Amino acid sequence: MSGSSLDGQVVVVTGAARGVGALLARKLAARGARLALVGLEPDELTNVTASLGRDAACWTADVTDRVEMARVAEEVVAHFGRIDVVVANAGVATGGPFLDSDPDAFERVIQVNLLGSVTTARAFLPALIDSHGYLLQIASLAAITPAPLMTAYCASKSGVEAFAHSLRAEVGHLGVKVGVGYLSWTDTDMVRGADEDEALRAMRAKLPWPANRTYPLEPAVERIAAGIVRRSPHVYAQWWLRGTQSIRGYLPSVIGGALGQREMRRVQPELARGAAGRRGLIGRGGAADEAERSSSRHTG
Repeated sequence: MSGSSLDGQVVVVTGAARGVGALLARKLAARGARLALVGLEPDELTNVTASLGRDAACWTADVTDRVEMARVAEEVVAHFGRIDVVVANAGVATGGPFLDSDPDAFERVIQVNLLGSVTTARAFLPALIDSHGYLLQIASLAAITPAPLMTAYCASKSGVEAFAHSLRAEVGHLGVKVGVGYLSWTDTDMVRGADEDEALRAMRAKLPWPANRTYPLEPAVERIAAGIVRRSPHVYAQWWLRGTQSIRGYLPSVIGGALGQREMRRVQPELARGAAGRRGLIGRGGAADEAERSSSRHTG
């Protein structure tokens, strides 16, 4: 594999209908990869797939469904002949105080982000062992430092980071490399949805620089694509995230200590006004997930 090319390699991307997943698919296709896209939104997936040319196909599946994901893995191998890279990118989020959170939405974040990543790895690892491939688990700044009003998301991303590190130690001798990708607040539907919540937006603005700003999508995804080419153990979508690793032990006491408590008192009026409303999943991707589950309940 050359330093900039993925020529002929088969890459699976979950959560590929929009945002990071969709743009990453385009970046990887430009490097010569053959793409297998997985997601819950068939129309959007079809549009992304069509933009990639002949060497792309898509599958509609819920990453939390073991049977569906095993089927997808078998069909991807049957279609392309092999799998070289898997990017576990699918994710959802909810925000707001834990005690006011909708229990179903909270648990769905854990199911998709953590257990969905586990299910993805379980389904595709046999093929990656065969190819001596690479699994990139998309995590977040939320895995490095906790933040108020983001309990479900932080817990899920901390979980997938630990899962990926553990998995790396287990499968390295089999020729499989495992990486963790970290993103800060990046301009996606999910982050724009989070900013619609007044209290969450105000809280985020008080985070220490540079964690308090939103970063453009394209350069972030370009960094992820470059990390996939290198099969890096750690991939940082924003340059400064690498530096947080050396201080991450101090961050919980900073964010969750006096700073977090002061800001929670400050945004309490906004939180009280929003307490009556149901805090579901954030953004258009979250809405699509909720719609799919609602449809499944009605037809099941």
